[in-house]
Amino acid sequence: MENDNHTLVTELLILGFPSVTGHKAVAFFILLLMIYILTLMINALVMVLVSIKPQLHSPMYFFLQQLPLVESMFLTVIVPNMLHVVWLEGATISVIGCITQTYLYCAIGCTECHLLTIMAYDRYLAICNPLRYNTIMNTRLQKFLVTNCWVTGFLLTQVTLNFLCQIEFCGSRVIDHFFCDLVPFVELTCSKFALQLEIMILSIPIIAIPFVLVIISYICVFITILGISSSKGRKKTFSTCSSHLTVVTMYYGTLITIYMVPADGYTLTINKLISFLYIVVTPLFNPIIYCLRNHEMKNVLDTLFIKKK
Repeated sequence: MENDNHTLVTELLILGFPSVTGHKAVAFFILLLMIYILTLMINALVMVLVSIKPQLHSPMYFFLQQLPLVESMFLTVIVPNMLHVVWLEGATISVIGCITQTYLYCAIGCTECHLLTIMAYDRYLAICNPLRYNTIMNTRLQKFLVTNCWVTGFLLTQVTLNFLCQIEFCGSRVIDHFFCDLVPFVELTCSKFALQLEIMILSIPIIAIPFVLVIISYICVFITILGISSSKGRKKTFSTCSSHLTVVTMYYGTLITIYMVPADGYTLTINKLISFLYIVVTPLFNPIIYCLRNHEMKNVLDTLFIKKK
């Protein structure tokens, strides 16, 4: 990989958070480490509970079990190196390491987008076609859908990997971010327009189409819910998908802002803040949202802690 002067570029500098230095950097490092460990522990708890509790052995919880797995992997791709950057107040990374991180981040993120879409489809079947739900959403289909999420995620982002492996750097070798994201790569490459176009095109199958499918699924769900005569029945039915709808809104809202809205100049700083919320904060709150807004999960947790007492 060479710039316009044909000098080989082997390392890039990740700035991280330039305004966070000294004691602030240490405090931020500790906070970030605590959030990372806590998130992994909560996600692990959700996965274990779904595995061992018979009342959670249903398609909805099977997909819910996959979500913390994906998010734990997503966090692990970014946060350990992010801790390194924060501790050193900026750190270098090899070009190969940076491209690898970008690819894994995009692939796992794509997998999560498609998983959330499948979870919306699952709620559509359960609410709009309850009599045939168990027949359609059998174990074989569940495993096929989840496997398809992973395969599609890694195959779609292969285009990004191929593009980044051929990238030519011009001028600065500094990434004004806390990890190797696609957006700051735009500022480094000689082919800015080509990379921006690649990001926009890939955003369609990765973000836009899954988001539209989620919207269509929930329009059908809401129409069915409004057709329920009992207000208690409407509330109970809506409660089964409200947690997923909350997570979807948070997730796609940040993704669309970062990747489908042009980012130039001052918006890079905003994108850095949004990326932090999306990568670090959201994975912590997602399992909490599911546990607090889901009646069966709350009952399992209550039973678990009451027995321990």
